[in-house]
Amino acid sequence: MTAAGAAPRIAQRSLWVLLGLLVASIFINYIDRSNLSVAVADSGRNNLTGELSLAPSQIGLLLGAFFWSYALLQLVGGWLVDRYNVYWVYAAGFLLWSLATALTGFVASFGVLFALRLALGAGESMAYPAYSRIIACDFPARHRGIANALLDAGSKAGPALGTLVGGLVVARWGWRSLFFALGFGALLWLVPFTLVIPRGTAASRRVRREDGGPGFLEIARRRDAWGTFLALFCANYAWYFIVTSLPWYLVDERKFSTSAMAVYGSLPYTGIALMSVFGGWASDRLIARGGDTTRVRKGFAITGMLLATLILPASLIPDRVLSICLITASCVCYGLFSSNVWAITQTLAGPAAGKWTGMQNCIGNIAGVLAPYITGAIRQYTGSFFYAFVAVCIAFVVGAAAYIFLVGRVEPIDWSRSRAANGN
Repeated sequence: MTAAGAAPRIAQRSLWVLLGLLVASIFINYIDRSNLSVAVADSGRNNLTGELSLAPSQIGLLLGAFFWSYALLQLVGGWLVDRYNVYWVYAAGFLLWSLATALTGFVASFGVLFALRLALGAGESMAYPAYSRIIACDFPARHRGIANALLDAGSKAGPALGTLVGGLVVARWGWRSLFFALGFGALLWLVPFTLVIPRGTAASRRVRREDGGPGFLEIARRRDAWGTFLALFCANYAWYFIVTSLPWYLVDERKFSTSAMAVYGSLPYTGIALMSVFGGWASDRLIARGGDTTRVRKGFAITGMLLATLILPASLIPDRVLSICLITASCVCYGLFSSNVWAITQTLAGPAAGKWTGMQNCIGNIAGVLAPYITGAIRQYTGSFFYAFVAVCIAFVVGAAAYIFLVGRVEPIDWSRSRAANGN
């Protein structure tokens, strides 16, 4: 087998068609993982919480259940996308999570709903390792910023539209209709994707050890790797607080109606999406003009996380509209971070992008288990969300510190030299 670097490149036009489909898929991905928070926030008759007799602590468990399997199976996903054709692995994951979403519309008990959220997480665990491997291997380095930014924008536009349209659908037709429409409708995406899957490219081939692909233990020896793991964990704690608990917060504490929550609750996601695209474009431009890759990529990430602490005063201001404005401003700042987080990882990892991303997302998404559970417990035992906002701000500061003190230069790692230095 030829080395990954000798594999043919995808034609420019086909590259952007492929990226468009990947952006559409992550858009669907994030609608599906955030749809339960919309259903839980419904205050109408025959709502999910009432039908299944759910306590606040059970809601916290359900909102976090997705992340149990999602985080754990990231390592499996990273291994699979390096060993087999990444495109077909991803298609199988997409099929699984879409069916899990559709079947949620039939549930009648807490246990079944919990199991389907685990299945959803299992399917979606293939996504980020696949995205990273495809971009690291089949996309030119000069396009990584904008490619990752567009994917990130799709991940933020998903909850934005999901909260807006999902809230209106739930308010009018009930929560079951939301899951039927999303799950069965998403299956249509598989048709064009299977038609455009490229053949013979670097991302579709297995990375062998002799081609420079490291194992999990080699990656784990890198201080840079642990810096990216910790940074993503902290950022994800904040992000999943927004995804899983913001609709609940707006309805429960700020007293918005379900329809008003749908409108106002979509604004923060829109802010992240727009800033992420700008951040990806701007970082690519700065680097193309001679800017130092390390300073640009890390600078965007660190600045974004520190400025996102604007979310704390949002929990203290009595005026609920001003509170939404501050939450949205915080999310706009977060977009500076999210536009570059995966470009940093892909640049460092190179042929190890699938495994590194799997490890990073495994650790990072443990926050998805903790954030909704801790938020639910705080709400149940204190009667408010204030300390949940405090926890989010602490996470932002620690995440920025991880990039400052643990991640070194953002440049490709010479894995053969690293292996020799460790006596392998």
